[in-house]
Amino acid sequence: MTETSAKTVPAAATGALGRINPIKLLLKGRAFFALVAIIIVFSLLSPNYFTVSNFLIMSSHVAIYGILAIGMLLVILNGGIDLSVGSILALCGVVAGALMQGVVLEPLGVILFPPVWAVVVLTCVLGALIGAVNGVLIAWFKVPAFVTTLGVMYVARGIALLLTNGLTYNNLAGRPELGNTGFDWLGFNRLFGVPISVIVLAVIALLAGLILSRSSFGRWLYASGGNERAAELSGVPVNFVKITVYTISGALSAVAGLVLSSQLTSAGPTAGTTYELTAIAAVVIGGAALTGGRGTVRGTMLGAFVIGFLSDGLVIIGVSSYWQTVFTGAVIVLAVLMNTIQYGVRRAR
Repeated sequence: MTETSAKTVPAAATGALGRINPIKLLLKGRAFFALVAIIIVFSLLSPNYFTVSNFLIMSSHVAIYGILAIGMLLVILNGGIDLSVGSILALCGVVAGALMQGVVLEPLGVILFPPVWAVVVLTCVLGALIGAVNGVLIAWFKVPAFVTTLGVMYVARGIALLLTNGLTYNNLAGRPELGNTGFDWLGFNRLFGVPISVIVLAVIALLAGLILSRSSFGRWLYASGGNERAAELSGVPVNFVKITVYTISGALSAVAGLVLSSQLTSAGPTAGTTYELTAIAAVVIGGAALTGGRGTVRGTMLGAFVIGFLSDGLVIIGVSSYWQTVFTGAVIVLAVLMNTIQYGVRRAR
């Protein structure tokens, strides 16, 4: 090695180290750092926070937000928004509760009690169909996503109220003699000590991550979210992608509704109120851009855990529910601000 080359190598290495910007590192890993900070602070404030049992309980609460957030991530990656997920959750939960109570066939004078697997399938199909309606209105009829999903939000919530007359279905455990027991299995049972709802979230997150990173659909989604017109000219089926992401979002809202109803062993028309905002917050905190084309499942999951662990931590230390809303809102605003700074710096370059 010559003297010149010997001097060049250390200089290059030094330059690489110098390019490690702590501000960029903080922006990129903000959800992870926020989660670590939340765990440390609440562990110091309460001896009951940093325990395995508490983490598992909090994770089961996060599962509902996380499932909704994955569907919302797909929609936001496409450059859209879905304000109807909370209402779809409520409607699907109510329908599942009604099915568990029995379907009355008056002309025949009989009451059918479908098995739990049939209730789950029918509920998920309902959620997917409502999501598909969103997608068709947005993709084919060019109705703005905000307006479409806002309208569907009110329609779904109204139907849930009409079906129940504003009441709640209680005692969804089923009746052993009719063979429709096991609905509470999703919300209360554990596998190897891990709540089933957390396992469901992990499976959905893994599948979503694989779809986004290893499939043509994932590449289409990022492309159409980044620049829809350019993607369409490149041969990407943008309408198919748009309808698909809203359909998936609706189906995942149904899954979240099943998990919530199972955990509560009840289903009410007011369930899931403001959950759409929580899902959006998780996606934003996780680093996704509301303009589309940027975001990951990993970041969204971190965002969901940030919100869930923060909310439960405030409850554990006895903070008023009003202050919980203030803190959550402040975290969301800070996350959006950091997103603006991060992506603004990228555009400037």
